[in-house]
Amino acid sequence: MAKKKIGILTGGGDAPGLNAVIYSIVRSCHEKYDLIGYRFGYRGLYNNDFVPLTVESTSGILHKGGTILYSSNKDNLFDYAEEENGVVVKRDRSDVAVANMKKEGVEYLIVLGGDGTLTSARDFARKGVNVIGVPKTIDNDLSSTDTTFGFDTAVNIVVENLGRLHTTAESHHRVMVVEVMGRSAGWIALHAGIAGSADVILIPEIPYTVENVVKKIKAREAIGKKFTIVVVTEGAAEKGGEAVVGRVVADSPDAIRFGGIAAKLANDLEKHVDNEVRHVTLGHIQRGGDTSPADRLLSIRYGVKAADMLEKGQFGNMVCLRNGAMDSESLEVVLGSSATGSTSMGLSKRVDPSCELVQTAKSIGISFGD
Repeated sequence: MAKKKIGILTGGGDAPGLNAVIYSIVRSCHEKYDLIGYRFGYRGLYNNDFVPLTVESTSGILHKGGTILYSSNKDNLFDYAEEENGVVVKRDRSDVAVANMKKEGVEYLIVLGGDGTLTSARDFARKGVNVIGVPKTIDNDLSSTDTTFGFDTAVNIVVENLGRLHTTAESHHRVMVVEVMGRSAGWIALHAGIAGSADVILIPEIPYTVENVVKKIKAREAIGKKFTIVVVTEGAAEKGGEAVVGRVVADSPDAIRFGGIAAKLANDLEKHVDNEVRHVTLGHIQRGGDTSPADRLLSIRYGVKAADMLEKGQFGNMVCLRNGAMDSESLEVVLGSSATGSTSMGLSKRVDPSCELVQTAKSIGISFGD
């Protein structure tokens, strides 16, 4: 008898660990199922563009960042942009995807992605597709799971770069303002800032004032420390102000792209301190390169759990990590009950300003500009 077939896709921004999840799903399922991977996320599902996934074709990908299936964050098939007579119109093309799956005999779909990608996974589940979600984001801001894969790698990369910036900051008595990813959640800045010996950590959950950051810089000068490292989340904002928007990508589910807060803050600080102030935006460096060992382990656990859920018929759910153990949660719970086709940012997990980690940072002298 022919094996039943599983489709896998990766959507949204890339994150270290995607390949490790694919690797573990293939190795967990290959004896009983045939597997294919849709290229470029939901676009591949729409165009029926896929490649076979075998033990041989996925050999050697465990450690690699990125995704061998490629990715896209602009292809919501429930609100798909098409050009007609020179005008861009949006239509629900989800039925095309379902028809393509039936044509190829794909009975199960495993979706690796963040809130936007998993919102579409939820919507396909509502159409009767046997879907399982796997949470992915370096920002660690998805609800219902303690940790997302890719986060640990991003933190490691930021910490490594902070170490490099420390030496040049100290040599030139500079203030270095380092912008990191995270959107509206400060997890990367918080973890990397503490581990990377930052002096100031600015996160979206705790509005800052320039005056309080200046106070920290001058307090360090008073004890002979004539340099300062400031780590700031891209979505952080001054008290009474708004996050700095770098650009707007109109055809993306997440149209607002933060960026530029480090440059703004550096300009603001130079008006009040004697130091030369430089700014650095780490950007996509945080997503690149090899996957950390911790993320490899976590990704393998996510992949094996997804395979187990498929075997048990637990569709319409997302794999999650709770209190150190693998578990699952309904996509409806994770993402809320917005209408099919609408963009959902899910129930975002943000830093609690009163949490133990923030208090720990303050106890060792780190300022949050508040």
